[in-house]
Amino acid sequence: MEPKISEKAWNPELEKEILKQWENEKIYDFLPTEDNYTIDTPPPYPSGRPWHIGAAAHYSQIDMIARTARMAGKNVYFPIGIDRNGLPVELYTEKKHNIRMRETDRGEFLNLCRDALDDLEAEMILIMKSLGISGDFANYYRTDSEEYRTLTQSTFINLWKKGQVYLANRPNNYDWVSGTTIADAEITYEDLSTKLVYMKFKIKDTDQEIIIASTRPELLCACRTIIVNPEDERYTKHIGKKVIVPITNAEVELRTHHSAQQEFGSGAVMVCSYGDQNDVALFRELELEEIVAIGLDGKMTEVAGEYTGLKPKQARTKIIEDLESRGFLEKIEEISHRTPVSERSKTPIEIIPMEEYYLKQKESVEKIKALGQEIEFYPPMHKQILMNWLESINIDWPISRRRYYGTEIPIWYCKKCSEPHVPEPGKYYKPWSEECPINNCLKCDSTEFVGEERTFDTWMDSSVSPLFISKYNRDEGFFNKVYPTSIRPQAKDIVRTWLYYTLLRCEQLTGKKPWNEAWVMGYGLDEKGMKMSKSKGNAIDPLPVIEKLGADTFRFWSASEINHGYDFRCNEQKIESTKKFLSKLWNVSRFLSSFPVIESGKTTASDKWILSELDNLVKECKKGYEEYNFFIPAIAIREFTWNLFAAHYIEMVKARAYGIGFSDEERDGAIFTLHKTLSTILKLLAPITPFITEYLWKTLYSKESIHKQKQIEAENLEEQSSITKEITDFNSKVWNEKKSQSLSLKDSIKVEIPEILEPFKKDLKSMHNLLD
Repeated sequence: MEPKISEKAWNPELEKEILKQWENEKIYDFLPTEDNYTIDTPPPYPSGRPWHIGAAAHYSQIDMIARTARMAGKNVYFPIGIDRNGLPVELYTEKKHNIRMRETDRGEFLNLCRDALDDLEAEMILIMKSLGISGDFANYYRTDSEEYRTLTQSTFINLWKKGQVYLANRPNNYDWVSGTTIADAEITYEDLSTKLVYMKFKIKDTDQEIIIASTRPELLCACRTIIVNPEDERYTKHIGKKVIVPITNAEVELRTHHSAQQEFGSGAVMVCSYGDQNDVALFRELELEEIVAIGLDGKMTEVAGEYTGLKPKQARTKIIEDLESRGFLEKIEEISHRTPVSERSKTPIEIIPMEEYYLKQKESVEKIKALGQEIEFYPPMHKQILMNWLESINIDWPISRRRYYGTEIPIWYCKKCSEPHVPEPGKYYKPWSEECPINNCLKCDSTEFVGEERTFDTWMDSSVSPLFISKYNRDEGFFNKVYPTSIRPQAKDIVRTWLYYTLLRCEQLTGKKPWNEAWVMGYGLDEKGMKMSKSKGNAIDPLPVIEKLGADTFRFWSASEINHGYDFRCNEQKIESTKKFLSKLWNVSRFLSSFPVIESGKTTASDKWILSELDNLVKECKKGYEEYNFFIPAIAIREFTWNLFAAHYIEMVKARAYGIGFSDEERDGAIFTLHKTLSTILKLLAPITPFITEYLWKTLYSKESIHKQKQIEAENLEEQSSITKEITDFNSKVWNEKKSQSLSLKDSIKVEIPEILEPFKKDLKSMHNLLD
C-alpha cells in the first residue's frame, strides 16, 4: 500500500501555503452572537528591533487560548492591536534621527515618530502572522489612531464631569531624562552601589555635634529638619535644639519621629525636599516648607549655591570633597542601596514638586480589591501581585505627562482667568494646535483661550483596550454582546500598571469588571537566566528562528518549555531540539497514511489498552487547556505519542495492521485503533501546532479544517494504567535481551510472556518474533 504522505519530512515552507488557505477561507472571521468569547489581547509595543522572543512566545500562547476556545465550541473574538503611544518611540526617534524632542517642531517630531512606528509595526505584524496567530488582522487597531485617541479623550471628559479628575501641585516622581512625571507603577527598584556619607552637624551654641548618615549629601541645601527615634536615648538631651547644617550653615530643629531607624547609620536622619517618598510624607505631616533643590533639567537649582548647575551625582562628588576639606566628614561606607529607577529610561528618579492632573484612585481601592477577587487568575499566584499593589496605593494617579507622542489632554484655559474648559466628547482634539471649540469662557465670558500642551500617561490609552474592542459608546448592540470580555492575557510585569489601571478605569466608566479571567505569563530570559534587553545585546530576534525552523517548532517549544506563569529561558538550540517531536509525529502519520481510515473495528486487548491510555491523555490535556497551561498538554502529548503510541503500540500491531498472520477482523481492529489514536492526537495538538496538524488532518481525515472541529471528549474507558508498566517493562526486557545476544530487533528469540500479558500474547509474539 502506497502511503498518502510521500514526503519523508515535514517542510515548514508548507506553513505559508496553509496561512493563505486560512486567509482565503476566512475561518477565523467573527460575527457576534449572544454568547461570545472575547480576548482582550495585549497590543504589543513596537519599540525597536528585534521584537522580544519572549513576547513572540507569549503571543503564540495567546493564540493557543483562542484556538482552544474555538475547538470548545466558543464564538471567539480575537482582536489585534498595536500600542503606539508614549516614551519608547520618542527615545527611538531621537536616537534614529539624532535629534532632541524639545528642540524639534512638535508636528515634525510627531511625523517622525509615526514613520518609525510604521516600519517597526510592519515587522511585528509579519512575525505574528508567521506564527499562525489567528487574530483579526484585517481590522487591527492602533492606539495612536484618531478613533482610539477619541475614546481616550472621551473617557477622560466623562470622568472630568464626574469630578474624578483634579489639578494639583505635589511632589511627583520625575524622570529627568525623558522630562516628565511618572506614576509609582512606572518605577522599579534596583540595588545600586552608593556611598553612605557620615556628616558632622553642630548643635547650636555648644561644642557638641551629632553624626548624620545620608546617601544624598547633595540635598543638604534642602534640609528642613533632623529627626531621631523617640526611643533613641542617645539624642534625648538634644530634642528641640537647633542644629547647624554643614556647608549651608542653615539652622534646623532636631525632632523625634517614629520613622527614624535607630539601627540605620547614626540613627539621626536629615529630612530634605525631596530625597525619597518618606521625605514627602514627613514634609506633609510636619508641615515643612519645601526647598526645590533639583530642577526639571535634572540639575541643582540656585538654592544649591556653589553647586548650582551640576547634576546630582556630580554635586554629590563635589560636596563630599568639600565636607572632607572643611572638617565635616566623619567617614564613608560603600553600600548597596535600594534605589527607585524609571522603568523606561533606567535612571534614578528625582522627586520634584510639579502641577499635574490626577485621577482619583485612592477611594476606589476597596472596590478594585473586591473586583479582583471576582476575577479568576491563571495561575492563581499572580493575583497577589495585584493585591500587594492595591495595598501600597497612597496617592492618586498623576495622569499628565510632559511629552509629545501621546493622546493630548483635551483642555483649554481662559487667557484671562485661567479657568479650564473641556469640550464635548466624541471628537479627537489637539489643544496645542487647534482653536478652542468653546466660544466664551464660562467664568468670565472672555473669548481667548490657550490649549493644554501636555499628553496623557500612556496607560490612560492602554487601560481602555477592552472598551475600544467592544465598541464602547460607538455600537451599543455590539458592546452589550462582547463586554465584559472573557479573558485578559498579559505578562506579570504589567499587572500593577495595565491590569490594575484597566480595572480602575473600566469600573469607573461602566461599573463592571472588564473581564472574567486574567492569564498572566512570566518573563523570557536568556540562556543564563538573565532578563533579555537590546542594550545588553542578549535579545534573540524571533523572525530568523521562525523562518529557519518553522512556526510550529517555535510554538511547540513555547508550550513545552514554559510552565505557565513562571519565567522561562530562551535558547535557539532548545527550540531546534523540539523539531524532533514534529519529525516523530510526521513519521507516525506517514506510516499510518498507508492504511485506509476505518470508522469502526473489533478491538483486541492491545487496542483497548492504548485507547484507555489515550482516554487518560484526553483527560490530562483537557485539564491543561481549561487552566490555559499549555505545558501540560504539550508534555503529555509528546510523552504519549513518542514513548507509548510509537514505541510500543505501533510496534505491537504493525504486523496485524498489515494482516500478516491475523484475520481481517483483527487487522481492521488495529487499523481502526491506529487512526482513532492519531486523529485524536492531532486534535489535541491542534491549538499548539496548528500548521502540521492542519496538513495531516486534511491529508488523512477531512477536507474541513481541523480548527473547525470540536475537541475530543474523554470516553471514561476502563482504566488500564497498571498494565502499561507490565507491557513497557516486558518490551524493554526483550529488546535488552536481543541486544545482549547481538541480535537484531527482527531476529527471533525465546522469551516467556508473563501470565498477566496473556491477552496481548499474539501481538507481542509478532512484535518480537518470539519462539514458542
